[in-house]
Amino acid sequence: MSDPTRRAAGPAVVPPRLDTVPQADSQRVSPVEGETVFDLRDVDVHYGSFRAVKDVGFTVVKNEITALIGPSGCGKSTLLRSLNRMNDLIPGARVGGLVSYHGKNIYDADVDPVEVRRRIGMVFQKPNPFPKSIFDNVAFGPKVHGASRTERESIVEDSLKKAALWEEVKDDLRKSALTLSGGQQQRLCIARTIAMQPDVVLMDEPCSALDPIATARIEELMVDLAKQFTIVIVTHNMQQAARVSDRTAFFSTEVNETSDIRTGVLVEFDDTQRIFSNPSDERTENYVTGRFG
Repeated sequence: MSDPTRRAAGPAVVPPRLDTVPQADSQRVSPVEGETVFDLRDVDVHYGSFRAVKDVGFTVVKNEITALIGPSGCGKSTLLRSLNRMNDLIPGARVGGLVSYHGKNIYDADVDPVEVRRRIGMVFQKPNPFPKSIFDNVAFGPKVHGASRTERESIVEDSLKKAALWEEVKDDLRKSALTLSGGQQQRLCIARTIAMQPDVVLMDEPCSALDPIATARIEELMVDLAKQFTIVIVTHNMQQAARVSDRTAFFSTEVNETSDIRTGVLVEFDDTQRIFSNPSDERTENYVTGRFG
């Protein structure tokens, strides 16, 4: 099988698995079953000299929803962006450790970050449709990659159906995407992401700007999409994580007593039901029961 993130030229080089690397003492990570999509080992993220996240390790399984939860400033979104190299776009940002995607370190020198982002799409906190028609929003990526007009029409319809938006917009595909409601715009952005046929969809607080009804639609959509895609979501809404995710990673912060600098750490990673009903770490229990955060 060819390397999923590699440029066309040259042989694939698959790094050895690092099964003997110990997890940091401060975190508890339960083993998982199923096909591994991401395997994170000792992941650090720096912005210049500031270490935003340290020593993170857990596994993401195919066709599951993995939720990242924790208080503000604990590095959830920073870590999420490291999964498709979005941090490359921030001056001074660098990622250490291993971010293995289907057995390949996505930060190896021979990996094309553009191809990484095609295979690992992202939906952002605030809906960000292009100032174009509904059709052109969804067709944008396939058009850039050379899809014919007929192919684009098929992709647009299929993607809007998968995003549960087709019936609402099928007669208005030439209307500006900016005329849609907030919830519709977010579903359009999801359709635009899956139009590129990714393997993974990352979602950074996709419901934070939406009302409860629109949030429920997005949650239903996520559960349905997980039949076809692997999903990793950052959310501040613990009830949302409990409702939609299969596994949950709880993050907190360590404070440097001298400088008061806060660094994000993974406290616990486990089945979502166990995280919310019987966590192993007191910090997790305090957070999910509302005692802090």
